[in-house]
Amino acid sequence: MSKSDTIYARPHKALQRFAFDEQVVEVFPDMIQRSVPGYATIIAMTGVMAGRYAQPESNCYDLGCSLGASSLAMARETQGRNVQLIGVDNSAAMIERCREYCQQSNTDIHLRCESIQETEIRNASVVVLNFTLQFVPEAERNALCQRISDAMRPGGVLILSEKIRFADPHLQELNTDLHHAFKRANGYSEMEVAQKRSALENVLIPETLSQHQSRLKNCGFTSVDVWFQCFNFASMVAVK
Repeated sequence: MSKSDTIYARPHKALQRFAFDEQVVEVFPDMIQRSVPGYATIIAMTGVMAGRYAQPESNCYDLGCSLGASSLAMARETQGRNVQLIGVDNSAAMIERCREYCQQSNTDIHLRCESIQETEIRNASVVVLNFTLQFVPEAERNALCQRISDAMRPGGVLILSEKIRFADPHLQELNTDLHHAFKRANGYSEMEVAQKRSALENVLIPETLSQHQSRLKNCGFTSVDVWFQCFNFASMVAVK
């Protein structure tokens, strides 16, 4: 059972850069539910969309799979479809715990502990990047999205969920404040919110919706639409 997230509940004299290490793995389900508005809906509907778009004898990828929430949702919705589910994450601690969850649920997901920028992607009908691209260095994002597009079957989809930023300063301030209020309503203190934000600085680099949409269209996706948004968090579906 997941522990409560208290990583930033005490003052840190020297904050370390945020990392998906064993400490985060222990509290990750609690952390993400209390930090990302609409997370449960995004995960559930990721599975539903996989069920809609997964093609027989193809691969479905969860890139940056963490503990496998999206992978398991896809598995539930693609039963009997003759698809291979593949989860990739560069955190050994995440992959180890994800493997335990897959075994507990008797779910066949092929897990890889490696960089998503280097992992092989082929014969894909569904690719998921749920809150992952924002941690990829900006200079490497175009190449990753192009590799995904090149490996995708016609009619396949990329589901991309991200923290976003706004070009309009007023909207940026408003949605940042709303997000912080959401976290406080979920039990985080002002100190926890501030320290987490500092730890993520220069680690999580958000982009605007227009940047994401332009990139995906340039990579060969014919349709890119926002299907979910709450404050500064959004999920897009891109059709090849």
